[in-house]
Amino acid sequence: MDAFGTIGYTIGGMMVFPGNRIGRKMAINGARGFHPRIKDRFDLTVECIRRYYLGQISPLSEVLERYADFFSLFEDFRGYVEFFLLQDLVNEDFSAVVFFTAFDGFKTSPLPSTKESYVGYMRLAMEFIEARNRRIVQSG
Repeated sequence: MDAFGTIGYTIGGMMVFPGNRIGRKMAINGARGFHPRIKDRFDLTVECIRRYYLGQISPLSEVLERYADFFSLFEDFRGYVEFFLLQDLVNEDFSAVVFFTAFDGFKTSPLPSTKESYVGYMRLAMEFIEARNRRIVQSG
């Protein structure tokens, strides 16, 4: 648990989202933290962003649409992933997110329900953050 908490506060565990509130509504980071089908999971957030670029519905569709100007800066999902060095969270052709737990299309709680699934979630999340940290260092 200590290692999980520590690595989450390295640069690879951080992400920049626009913080300005539009129309007095929640910004992206707050919306992803409070949504019952996301609960601050980064892999699920990236899946919502992938769907946004494809024009598909997700639990974060409304908030992501409010920030269309931000997302247009990257042109497409691949551009977004490459800009933020998230390649270790997607497959080779950028067509799918690599999830930290089994993914059911946002139908159930995103929280792992057993000790084993939580340990697996932590391991995969930590591996992603470690890989992103290395990618950040290499990008110099």
